[in-house]
Amino acid sequence: MIDYSDLCDHIRTVPDFPKPGIMFRDVTTLFSSPSAMRRMIEGFQHQWKDFAFDYVAGIDARGFIIGGALAMHHAVGFIPVRKEGKLPNDTIAEDYELEYGTATLELHRDSVPAAARVLIIDDLIATGGTALAAIKLFRRLDAKIVGCGFLVDLPDLGGAARIAEQGVTVRSLCTFEGH
Repeated sequence: MIDYSDLCDHIRTVPDFPKPGIMFRDVTTLFSSPSAMRRMIEGFQHQWKDFAFDYVAGIDARGFIIGGALAMHHAVGFIPVRKEGKLPNDTIAEDYELEYGTATLELHRDSVPAAARVLIIDDLIATGGTALAAIKLFRRLDAKIVGCGFLVDLPDLGGAARIAEQGVTVRSLCTFEGH
């Protein structure tokens, strides 16, 4: 297995954002480095090379950046999983809890055909609420979830384990211990 933990060196930690006690992992610093961005996409390509998928679904908003680039490299479609009220057509919605609040994700009802194979991508897995909501949305459309990929895992918050309990493969490129 190739080690991508050096990508963590490109991620800024912002204490007490968006509220006291949260250590926010800011991946925008990685995105601004062309070499780190390239290495990140190569890492995702390597991690998912043995999986067949028809679409990459990126979770609003940083998952769009990663997911769009990954979809292009795999020559598959890209599906945006949006925050509430951002999609213009008929949608389905799923509420979820964040480590610091609640929110809703939406997906167009016609975003994927039944039995489509979907790889869900986001920048970070913490408690797993956002990714679990995306999984539920795609399953409601009868899609098959190939897996969930993340740039960063915060294992102390248990999100990756919660996703794995749903029978979904979870992979991340780097890990930060603690919150």
